Amino acid sequence: MTLRLGIAAGIGLFLAMIALKNAGIVVANPATFVSLGDLSQPPAIYALLGFFVITALSYLRVTGAVMIGILGITVAAMVLGHNEYGGLMSMPPSIAPTFMAMDLMGALDVAMLSVIFAFLFVDLFDTSGTLIGVAHRGKLLDKDGKLPRIGRAMMADSTASMAGAALGTSTTTSYIESTAGIASGGRTGLTAVVVGVLFLISLFFAPLAGSIPAYATAGALLYVAVLMAGSLAHANWEDPTDAAPVLIAALAMPLTFSIAEGIALGFISYVAIKALSGRFSDLNPAVIILALLFAARFLFLG
Repeated sequence: MTLRLGIAAGIGLFLAMIALKNAGIVVANPATFVSLGDLSQPPAIYALLGFFVITALSYLRVTGAVMIGILGITVAAMVLGHNEYGGLMSMPPSIAPTFMAMDLMGALDVAMLSVIFAFLFVDLFDTSGTLIGVAHRGKLLDKDGKLPRIGRAMMADSTASMAGAALGTSTTTSYIESTAGIASGGRTGLTAVVVGVLFLISLFFAPLAGSIPAYATAGALLYVAVLMAGSLAHANWEDPTDAAPVLIAALAMPLTFSIAEGIALGFISYVAIKALSGRFSDLNPAVIILALLFAARFLFLG
């Protein structure tokens, strides 16, 4: 449960970092790594305004608060000349150049083993972390903090990843932005089916979807980050052997810009701290093995 809380909060902070970066509120700095951007620029102003509106509408229990905020900022930016209308419809591009364009024999080369393991590691634990974080926000975990039928969810995700590879698209996997849908009330499989159908239809409305700027969705992501970070309230801050791994997992995700790396550091710190504290009863073989695998990956694969 300790690591689940850290993962859920970490995903929220990761969302916040993505939102702040997309809006130009947080920018790179060679001296301090990150620093405050120019808040007088339109993207930053629109993102903050969208965040304020979405938060207020959610408090007032207005249905579709997230969508209202995103579309409202998009339209306002167009009216004020800060965003261009990309058009309404177009035919989807051909997938012929990338369809089944795979070098399977090349993937069987011994030199590719480390690459395959790295991709497996990232996809597996990105998905695991996303599922736990999203399920925690949707109150779908059982009384023991476990996600029922997670095997089916992982099977669906892995099938989608392989199908995406065959089609030549970027990785099709579970995305943390799904928490925005849960924040709007989507909690069932029917929600996923409806969204899937709408995604198919949106292939023909790509120019319209492309008209929505990143800063319009930044406010929504920042609001969802607030919801996700709430899991920190359930951590046992009186016990440093629990509190420390929660904080490490939560901070590592946004600072490394990777869910998988945050999970890895969370597991390693949890096992190391518990073992050094003599709290072996809090550990189980699966957690220890995972921590050792994560440590081996950092030490030998970089």
